[in-house]
Amino acid sequence: VQLVESGGGLVQAGGSLRLSCVGYGFAFADYNIAWFRQVLGKEREGLACISASDGYIYYGDSAKDRFTIFRDGVENKAYLQMNSLKPEDTARYYCAADDEYYGLGPGGYHNWGQGTQVTVSS
Repeated sequence: VQLVESGGGLVQAGGSLRLSCVGYGFAFADYNIAWFRQVLGKEREGLACISASDGYIYYGDSAKDRFTIFRDGVENKAYLQMNSLKPEDTARYYCAADDEYYGLGPGGYHNWGQGTQVTVSS
């Protein structure tokens, strides 16, 4: 199982980014997918998750209203569209996958990507 994130970078406050997560070596469509972020020295924060079967979505408080999670079953990809970015959104963003767990607890996911850095300037 391999997950590879991309799409991070430097953006000004108020801007947008779309993060991508590609899955390799497993049946991506059968896995629940989540996005997390982490600032050095702080706990990993769950942002959004989307289920495998029916595409049910749940957002954490930090992601509500500004972030959108969606997935493409054909291309084995999941995305996190981030709008109205703020300097406090600066973090390393990770996608995670699990064939059983669905939620925003990082301990529930057995498969993680290496992350992509997002930096929002003021």
